[in-house]
Amino acid sequence: MTENTARKKPKKVFLEGPINPQFVADSISKHSSKTDIGAHNIFMGQVRADVKGGKEVIAIDYSTYREMAEKEFHEIRESAFIQFDLNCMHIYHSLGLVNAGEISLFIFVSSKHRDECYKASRFLVEEIKAKVPIFG
Repeated sequence: MTENTARKKPKKVFLEGPINPQFVADSISKHSSKTDIGAHNIFMGQVRADVKGGKEVIAIDYSTYREMAEKEFHEIRESAFIQFDLNCMHIYHSLGLVNAGEISLFIFVSSKHRDECYKASRFLVEEIKAKVPIFG
């Protein structure tokens, strides 16, 4: 995709609470009619029950500076469309309380070929972790 065609309006990224597995399934299902796509890649971030300070993590309460975060998400998304030959992309991140074992990040990329999906997915995860002001 070229820089001229990549520019799109910002998408809704944040969801309150955990990302429901049915939401993920519905997102996948909606793509069956898109016959120009040959590959999908999905990344899901899940809250781990790590031990911190001698106590097991039972949940993370995510917060953000929404305006800043939405701007960063938009720029990362646009950059991925410019760098990789993608047909579509969906990014969702939780805000609020997410229990251990629940999904807090859902990235779904689609393209004609798998290599672009793999590369774009990795790029998106790393850029989000490095640049988006989400706290938890």
